[in-house]
Amino acid sequence: MIQSFLSEIILYPIKSLAGISVKQWPVVKTGLMYDRQWMLIDEQGQFLTQRKLPKMALIKTAILAEQLIVSAPAMPDLSISLKPAIGEWLEATVWEYTGQARSVSKEVDQWFSVFLETPSRLVYHPEDSLRIVDPDYALRTDSVAFSDGFPFLLVSENSLCALNESANLQLTMARFRPNLVVSACDAYAEDTWREVRIAEIDFRLPKPCSRCSIPAIDPETALIEKSPLTALNNTRKWQNKVYFGQNAIHNQTGVLSVGEVVHINKLGEQQPPL
Repeated sequence: MIQSFLSEIILYPIKSLAGISVKQWPVVKTGLMYDRQWMLIDEQGQFLTQRKLPKMALIKTAILAEQLIVSAPAMPDLSISLKPAIGEWLEATVWEYTGQARSVSKEVDQWFSVFLETPSRLVYHPEDSLRIVDPDYALRTDSVAFSDGFPFLLVSENSLCALNESANLQLTMARFRPNLVVSACDAYAEDTWREVRIAEIDFRLPKPCSRCSIPAIDPETALIEKSPLTALNNTRKWQNKVYFGQNAIHNQTGVLSVGEVVHINKLGEQQPPL
C-alpha cells in the first residue's frame, strides 16, 4: 500500500502576504509557529487582504536570525523582530471576529502604507490574546491567531493536478495558500479524511475550505485571471460555494518535518459531497 507523506510545509507570518516554505517547523497552540501572527489593518481596524489589494501578493517574507524580513518591488527591505516590543493595544477584525492586537511601529506602518498606497497598520497577535476556533467545528481549547478561521489548511498535490487537468491549467499551489501539502494519495482523497496523524501530532479535519477570489490572483504578478475560479466553479461547487482543501485542527504541539508519513486514522463521508 502506498503511503501518503507530507511534501511541503508553508507558513504565512503576515496574513495575506507571501508564505515561507520550510523543511521542518514547530507547531504551537495556534498552529505553525509565527503563522498569521501579524496582520495588516485599515484605519477602521478591518483586516487588509489580497481580495481588495492584490498588490499584497507581491510582498515577500523570510525569517532570518530572529527577524522577520519583508521585501517588495522598489522598496527597501523591512526588518521586524520576531519578539516585538510591547505596542499599544488595538482592536482588529478578521471576518466576524474582533479582538485585541498590538501595534508594531509607525515606521513599519509607513512602509506598508507607501507600498500599498493606502493607510495601513501592522499588528501582531500576542500570546496573552486568546481567539478560539468556531465552536461549531472545534473544541473549547482550540485557538488560532489571525488565520481566517482554522489553524491549518491541508491540500494534496494530486487535487491540484486534477484541477489543472480539468481546465488545462498550470496553477501553482501558492494560489491556494495551504499550510500542509500531502503527496502520494488520490485526488481529493482529503475530502474523506476526518483524522490524520503526522509525526506525533493528531489532526482533526472538521470542515472543507470554501474559497474566495484569491486563487484568481497570480502570486508572482498580482494580476487577476478568471480561469482558476472558472475551474473551481465547474468541478468543486456545492451550495453556491467552491471548495478546495480541508481545514485542520491539531490536538498536540510538536514539530513537523517534510517527508513524514501521513497516517489516515479516520475516514468519513466526502465533504463537500461532490
